[in-house]
Amino acid sequence: MTQAQPVTTAVRNKQLMQAAFAELANGNTAAMRELYADDVQLTITGTTKWSKTFVGKQALRDELFGPLFALFADTYTSTARRFIADDDLVVVECQGRVTTKTGKPYHNTYCMIYRLADGKIKEITEYCDTALVDATFGPR
Repeated sequence: MTQAQPVTTAVRNKQLMQAAFAELANGNTAAMRELYADDVQLTITGTTKWSKTFVGKQALRDELFGPLFALFADTYTSTARRFIADDDLVVVECQGRVTTKTGKPYHNTYCMIYRLADGKIKEITEYCDTALVDATFGPR
């Protein structure tokens, strides 16, 4: 008999993110929200009106997701294409899809870098097509 290999931090973190993105692909944001640490930091790169660092779950809800999702006509989904995990980092390549209330499709491709600690997301860095963000939601 061989002993079972211990589950590494990278494997565990990758599994958490895979489960959250499986839900997000169906429009369920709750699984992802539950992974956020209270002091989570999300940095949206670039120079769009959404580009900045949001600190804490309350700021994510009030300053980013609330105002952004209010612009959507249907349910936002994000489908992961690839997961790469190394220690406390999980990199996810994904495709978001939604239609805005103005009728514009917003189908952006993202590269998201997540840093997890104790099963919670502590930091997120988001890279995406910022020209598409400006074209869809208006420039800064």
